[in-house]
Amino acid sequence: TEVLAVEVPDEPGGLAGVLELFNKEGHLTDEGLRAVVDGTLDEMGRLEASEHLSFCDSCLVRYTELLADDTLLVPETPRYLAMTGRDEKALSVLSRINGIAQAKIILADIKATAHEKTEKLFTYGWMVIFIGIMLSVFQQAVGINAVLYFAPRIFESMGMGNPMIQTVIMGIVNISFTLVAVFTVEKFGRKPLLITGSIGMGIGAFSVALCNIVSLPPIISVISIMVYSASFMFSWGPICWVLIAEIFPNTIRGAAVAIAVAFQWIFNFIVSSTFVPMYNMSVGDMGDKFGHMFAYALYGIICVIAAIFVWKLVPETKGKTLEDMSKLWKNRKNHI
Repeated sequence: TEVLAVEVPDEPGGLAGVLELFNKEGHLTDEGLRAVVDGTLDEMGRLEASEHLSFCDSCLVRYTELLADDTLLVPETPRYLAMTGRDEKALSVLSRINGIAQAKIILADIKATAHEKTEKLFTYGWMVIFIGIMLSVFQQAVGINAVLYFAPRIFESMGMGNPMIQTVIMGIVNISFTLVAVFTVEKFGRKPLLITGSIGMGIGAFSVALCNIVSLPPIISVISIMVYSASFMFSWGPICWVLIAEIFPNTIRGAAVAIAVAFQWIFNFIVSSTFVPMYNMSVGDMGDKFGHMFAYALYGIICVIAAIFVWKLVPETKGKTLEDMSKLWKNRKNHI
């Protein structure tokens, strides 16, 4: 939300997509390092175990240093600066991104609402809070983090000889499809991408479940996992963050976003901690294939519910300001 709060009115969704893109690049780098440590990528060289650990430790130290340095470069958001009377600083930040002419227009819009005070959480009704929370819940409940966290083990259980290589390939696919969100979110809008991604994830998840019922080549399972993951990367991955930043009226935004993000981490923990026991369930003649089937069938069902939820309840925020959202939720509250 810090990224989206830096007021880029023409491409706020694309900016969030870039954030998710770098997130997935970091994940791919992590998988690449794990592949080196495991000695699975011969062309990258085989090192002794102590050298593996030393190499990884030095990477982590350098990453921490870069993170600390970059944090110092992050400006306060223009909205916060304007509301605390630092107009010149706000204009400077806006000018660096939008140009001086557009920056003055944006600053004037911000100042027009700067007098508004923080309101009670349910000022605009309970539905806006419920939708924000459920966006966060669905982003995690579709099961993506379980797949990402345990990808090597999943590929190994599918009979793939070198699971780390498939994991790295999946990371490359994830980055590629995150770029789809970056370049299409402002063209097609938030809802179409979320609905399409949910359907794609459902198809991928149900296909994996089917592969554990019917005897099919392992490559079918791998492709299905790739479809499931790629569909998430152009939809729920970046777009959920866009909506959480855009959907709440400005006067309740701070508290509402905090609650929504808290539910993300809660369900991240729930999904991650329940996946392994669920995946390993063994029943009758199916053995542990029942657990494999059940886990992905469940995620597929949740994906279908997520698509219906977005279609029926989530408003489109493309091209709308926070002030527009305030009017929208006031009207909805009056009609409930």
